[in-house]
Amino acid sequence: MGNTITTTHFHFPGQLSIYKGKVREVYRLENELLVMVATDRLSAFDVVMPRGIPYKGQILNQIATQMMKATGDIVPNWLLATPDPNVAVGISCDPFKVEMVIRGYLSGHAAREYKAGKRMLCGVPMPDGMEEHDKFPEPIITPATKAEKGDHDEDISREDILTRNIISETDYEVLESYTKALFQRGTEIAASRGLILVDTKYEFGKTREGKIVLIDEIHTPDSSRYFYADTYESLQAAGVQQKQLSKEFVRQWLISNGFQGLEGQHVPEMSDEYIASVSDRYIELYENITGETFVKADIRDIHARIERNVLEYLQG
Repeated sequence: MGNTITTTHFHFPGQLSIYKGKVREVYRLENELLVMVATDRLSAFDVVMPRGIPYKGQILNQIATQMMKATGDIVPNWLLATPDPNVAVGISCDPFKVEMVIRGYLSGHAAREYKAGKRMLCGVPMPDGMEEHDKFPEPIITPATKAEKGDHDEDISREDILTRNIISETDYEVLESYTKALFQRGTEIAASRGLILVDTKYEFGKTREGKIVLIDEIHTPDSSRYFYADTYESLQAAGVQQKQLSKEFVRQWLISNGFQGLEGQHVPEMSDEYIASVSDRYIELYENITGETFVKADIRDIHARIERNVLEYLQG
């Protein structure tokens, strides 16, 4: 279980800065280039777990880059190349400070808010009489922004985004249009693999030339929720929980072990066996989402492999 990449300290030619997110580490280089390394870190409830998950970074990176290529004809994106299984290289952008969350079903955060009696989410009405995991009449966009203190996401309405001038109305209309188009394409891709794309989030940035492009990850199990299509109707009719393809299984394990990221709580110990089971589950998710067999990269020295592949790309 020791062959994981949980932090990086690369020094690439022309390197200007490095940003470390919960899972990805982003190196900004000269000539408007970004090198994004997907680590094996696992986060849940906005907390990074103490141990990495073998192959998780490779899985997220390869799903995201495959989905970028599958949607590039409808929405422009930042991606230029994938020189290593854990690495994506693309155009440097100024990210919008809002995540575009789109929901086709009453699941996750939306369901929890609904059960609490709310019928409005991010300024968008939710119909009365719905059950958890029911399909919305039309997908709803429920944006989120980072809290001023900490990394927690906060719901925000379209009206507040515009009133607070976080994004201009012209740009926001583009983000809405792109979000709907991506979700429609993602829904079609999922359906071709026997899946339902339940909800997901997209992040966007603006290039130096002022072009709005899709950035970060797309349609991965960390950013999206999937159901199996063949059992959806029967499980829903029986009032039984849907079988999900997402990292929800990690959240549920943490909850059952007394952890929800609340003050005073401690992350439960993750044994080698549990870490291996999470890795196996991510591989299962990869194969279901992409329809391809997962090919494990050489992880004997991940840092050296990444450095070698990125330098070769940059020099080429």
